[in-house]
Amino acid sequence: MNINLKDYGRSERFAQEATLYDDLFIARVTAQHRELYTVICEAGEISASVSGKFSYHADDPTSFPAVGDWVMIDRTDKHSGKAIIRHVLRRKSMLARQAAGTKAAGQMIAANIDTIFICMSLNADFNLRRVERYLTIAWDSMATPVIVLTKSDLCDDLQRKLDEVATVSMGVDVLVCSSVSEDGYEAIRAYVEAGKTIAFIGSSGVGKSTLINRLMGQDVLATKTIRADDDKGRHTTTHRQLLLLPSGGIVIDTPGMRELQIHTGNLSKTFEDVAELVVRCKFSDCSHGVEVGCAVREAIASGVLSEERFESYQKLQREVSYGGLNARQIEHEKINQFGGKNKVKQLKRNLIKKPR
Repeated sequence: MNINLKDYGRSERFAQEATLYDDLFIARVTAQHRELYTVICEAGEISASVSGKFSYHADDPTSFPAVGDWVMIDRTDKHSGKAIIRHVLRRKSMLARQAAGTKAAGQMIAANIDTIFICMSLNADFNLRRVERYLTIAWDSMATPVIVLTKSDLCDDLQRKLDEVATVSMGVDVLVCSSVSEDGYEAIRAYVEAGKTIAFIGSSGVGKSTLINRLMGQDVLATKTIRADDDKGRHTTTHRQLLLLPSGGIVIDTPGMRELQIHTGNLSKTFEDVAELVVRCKFSDCSHGVEVGCAVREAIASGVLSEERFESYQKLQREVSYGGLNARQIEHEKINQFGGKNKVKQLKRNLIKKPR
């Protein structure tokens, strides 16, 4: 079997970088199951794992290979055992989130993506604050985000929800589709190009696998209906995987995410409206509370900016500032935001002070 890796997105830049490594072969990660990977090379698909040296020198979980990465392996013959991944080529984009647990570490979702489809259904899953979270990591990834609103057949107030999405999606295309009426799929196909990689992210049950099956022209991914009692989705995709589309282009499917904590994010792009207001405040260190001349409070009072959107901005801003910090550093950062240890001590004394 002779695979043309250009079909899988190998650009001239990746081909040139690969020449720096003698006696190794270029491949792209197509699936990941914990420490075991599946990669596609010119000879076909082969199982792979990272070398001990790679693991030893990896200074962060995001340094390890992810689906979509271009890597250098030591063999292409699947009959001679698992391939060993020696290097990860420089990424042109990377989508990551904060790993679960208390340890401050990033978790790779996918790499080398051109377009990220942020999927949200128009039923009980509809949540503007979640969209802001996804946009924050999508803009930070260096890929182009597109919002896909699914299950439009279950929505009886479509225009109102489109108007709501418009308040948080400046500069982002918004598509609407339905698996029942099959509306909107051609609009998604317009983003599919030969050699380009698209990725679908979103909560469980929003229809990511159904969308990919439509693009593939067959049911290659399992799908499940949402729970009737609460409209919540059920996990179908259990691992990230990369698929070659029959019409050209590459798609990455990702498991639904119950939680999306920010590791790094681009708030200035997601909240351009808020960022513009902040620079117009009278004082550069404005807390946007009760200060005279606060452009943010004036915008909220006049209805130009919603209180909920500004609170979301502040919450995500705190998460971004905690990204990469350990528990002690996070606590120190929280103290700084309160104005230092002395102010925190004073606050505590005020709370326990008995009334006269």
